[in-house]
Amino acid sequence: MSETIQLTFICIFALDMYTLNEYLPIFVGKDLPEKGWDDGMYCLETNASKILRANLTQGFVSCFAFMLVDKGWMTIHYNGRELTLHPSDLYTYSPCLPVTVTATSDDFHGYCLMADEHAAIDAPVLHDLVHIATLPVVQLREPKQTLPDDAARHLAEKMCEIIHYQHSDHIYKGEVLRMLYAIFLLDLQNVQDRTIVHRQLSQRVEDIFIGFIRLLPDHFIEHHDIPFYASRLCISPVYLSRVVRQVSGRTVIDYINYMLLMEASFLLRTSKMSIAQISNRLHFSDTSSFSKFFSRMKGLSPREYREL
Repeated sequence: MSETIQLTFICIFALDMYTLNEYLPIFVGKDLPEKGWDDGMYCLETNASKILRANLTQGFVSCFAFMLVDKGWMTIHYNGRELTLHPSDLYTYSPCLPVTVTATSDDFHGYCLMADEHAAIDAPVLHDLVHIATLPVVQLREPKQTLPDDAARHLAEKMCEIIHYQHSDHIYKGEVLRMLYAIFLLDLQNVQDRTIVHRQLSQRVEDIFIGFIRLLPDHFIEHHDIPFYASRLCISPVYLSRVVRQVSGRTVIDYINYMLLMEASFLLRTSKMSIAQISNRLHFSDTSSFSKFFSRMKGLSPREYREL
């Protein structure tokens, strides 16, 4: 019999949400090294019982993550879709989209590599990762990829190596962990380059898209409009829209709306603010507009969602 799990695992970076540094002591518990680990990233083995620890947090986590399954299965609800992950499946969690783990097999086992937004954005291979059509750090079309068995084993070994150094007394532990994270991304790209047909993007397009992603966390609450982001990037709104669509298959408004939805959901569940106060905080013109937005995105009114 499988366990049913209700939790929100990886979401967006925003005010009042858990940083990776705050989240890990709750999720990982006593297995977290007391000191010396790089608080920009963390890797762990996980199973059905460990995933249940995420229920102890009431909120969202500001990070990217890679989940590699090597035994059993897990089912997640992602952006309105249900996906089941089996051995050799790699799932890439990205900020700004809701993810809920709904069930796992009793024998589920996998590896999860998490990195906060700074470690992910500043990774030296991010520009190369823009080319990878299924990587939701920049591509949100298909977050699940079934890897060749030998490639899955290789990436699992890399994750185990990261775990080893996290628990070591290596003098240069932080530097080694960041290097291993970059190597993991390069190895992942190598696998995907060999198995995925993807389109080439110019350096200019990559830079614009990454610039847009950098701007979102600090400005999505106050600025819901495309012209603001375009002006900060010194391009036209039409060109920004074209670039975001070309890279991700989504629109600028899609990204802004998902960020707003996650922040609104977080505030409704964890704060005592009224719906009118939340509407005002998120810079909606009035409570009615906010309620219509939330109902359209979530399928429930703000009041119904709060009462669940």
